[in-house]
Amino acid sequence: MKKFIPLALIALLATSCGNNPSSTKMKDTAMSTNPAMESKTSMTEKNKAAALASIQAFNNHNADDVLKDATADAIDYGDGSMPPTKGKDSIKAGIQTFLKSFPDVKGENLMTFAEGDQVVIIGDWSGTFKNDFMGMKANGKSYKYKDADIFTFNSSGQMTEHRSIQSGLTMWSQLGVKMK
Repeated sequence: MKKFIPLALIALLATSCGNNPSSTKMKDTAMSTNPAMESKTSMTEKNKAAALASIQAFNNHNADDVLKDATADAIDYGDGSMPPTKGKDSIKAGIQTFLKSFPDVKGENLMTFAEGDQVVIIGDWSGTFKNDFMGMKANGKSYKYKDADIFTFNSSGQMTEHRSIQSGLTMWSQLGVKMK
């Protein structure tokens, strides 16, 4: 009887181990075919693509396409050091002014992350102050810094908010411009 118990335990363990992978496969398959999970994943991927397209449009200096997926009442909070810009048209006007003043602005080494309805794009940004900007005289100096853009999307996949992490003071100090 004592010899039978270890053999029975080994057989039981071998049987359970043999069945465990198939039950795991069934669980994985059940999870991957969950429509709610797939829908959430596809919306997250859609939001990531829209945010990245917005950044690429900025790199291409196309203010219309930067806001292609934004709601009419979108808000740009910037880095929080200034009052937010409200409304797609107002945001677009600000982007156009900035792009005229920094015609070589670009973001590189972009990385995209998403969680829920938010997408974060991290990258290296640079540009040269070639044309006057909001009363500040252009001086031909350049800036370069790391920044993160945070986009918030609604359930329809439209951008409702934008935030930036890097303080504008970093850019202006590299350009030798004193802010009032």
